[in-house]
Amino acid sequence: MAARAYWQGQIRLALVSIPVEIYSATKSGAKIRFNQIHEPSGKRISYEKVVPGIGPVDRDEIIKGYEVSKGNYVLLNEDEMDAVRIESKRTLELVQFVDACEIDPLYFEKPYYVAPQDELAEEAFIVLREALRKAKKVALGQLSVRGSEKLVAVKPCGKGLLLETLRYADEVRAGQAFFDDIDDAKPKKELLELANTLIEQKSAPFDASEFEDRYGQALRKLIDKKAKSKSKTAVIEDVDDPDTGGGSNVIDLMAALKKSVGEEKPKKTSRRKKSA
Repeated sequence: MAARAYWQGQIRLALVSIPVEIYSATKSGAKIRFNQIHEPSGKRISYEKVVPGIGPVDRDEIIKGYEVSKGNYVLLNEDEMDAVRIESKRTLELVQFVDACEIDPLYFEKPYYVAPQDELAEEAFIVLREALRKAKKVALGQLSVRGSEKLVAVKPCGKGLLLETLRYADEVRAGQAFFDDIDDAKPKKELLELANTLIEQKSAPFDASEFEDRYGQALRKLIDKKAKSKSKTAVIEDVDDPDTGGGSNVIDLMAALKKSVGEEKPKKTSRRKKSA
């Protein structure tokens, strides 16, 4: 089944408009999701809209409310909310260009792939992609989708472009408040050198396929096993980890780093022996 475009429209740079399609770069179905089940009957639990002291209410009696103080709400109906919705535009205007390193990772939210809509759009699309790549810049703009406006960043991604939605400034907490109590003292030189050696030994190009969701895999195996056995109960055995056994939590940092560096031997690349 062909992927469905999240958005179709034009990317505009000054007087140049490029017809594009935007697709989600992530798969929501990859995560295991559970429903709540009534155990005695085996039926799925449904939810009713209930008002305390009144009971269940009809959907057409429900409007939205914003809590301004405890128990006090500003009420908004659909007509009032529609009146302030951002008009869904089919144009994403690139209004600013910044160095990628200038955007704190805290602001990145969700990635999307951007592709030219047809062959006629390819030339301008490639020019934009390569111009961004050469300048080592990220383009910024605001994308209007479903009545709201999202701040987005666009950058080269292989033969295409990657669009990432960004959080607005008021959605990000200032981190320094959480770090105020951390000591300003510099670490000992020998400790820092040992830590740097360990980092160098463990350094390698990033490859997401080398990491697995072990909990997710275990859940899938458990689900498959129970689906075949039709069992109503499951027993999950804990495997004791010898490295997390009893003992003191107080460790000698220097000794631990030296031991870690000693255990991390450089990986040898396997070479095939040439036949004589």
